[in-house]
Amino acid sequence: MARALVPLATGCEELEAVTIIDLLRRAGVEVVTAGLAAGPVTASRGVRLLPDRLLDEVLEEEFDIVILPGGQPGADNLVRDPRVTALLQRMNEAGRYTAAICAAPKVLASAGILDGHRATGYPGVLDQVIAPNMEISTEPVVRDGHVITSRGPGTAMEFALELIEILRGSACRQVVESALVRS
Repeated sequence: MARALVPLATGCEELEAVTIIDLLRRAGVEVVTAGLAAGPVTASRGVRLLPDRLLDEVLEEEFDIVILPGGQPGADNLVRDPRVTALLQRMNEAGRYTAAICAAPKVLASAGILDGHRATGYPGVLDQVIAPNMEISTEPVVRDGHVITSRGPGTAMEFALELIEILRGSACRQVVESALVRS
């Protein structure tokens, strides 16, 4: 079974976090949410999320992908956490997937992961980072090798469906997407 880690930082975008967690679980992916600190995480609009575990408890576990919800100040809280940076770098060096949406692609850039990659994010957020040879796209979802990025809350469902396709295949994506009645 595919395993995904979703770190939850205070100020994360709840629509993105919940959409990612929900859709991946519908697809049979084992999703572990991890708080940077003990207790509930208050998201950007005041919704309180209860992480499954603490980040420190899962740092040595194996995951197929680490997915970062965006939002502010959530993305800034992720950037400032050296555990998150080290985890992302370890995942990247092992050829595993890293993914981020909205303001969170700047966390990937800060960790050196977007160097030489195409990426997207919330309008203007990637203009503020230094990532040599990064190509900024305005596409809703960009997959470049083992790095997947997305624009924002409005693209969260498409982002999660792309992650399902990567982790579980196109047939699983089609089953999950069909049940969502998107059209």
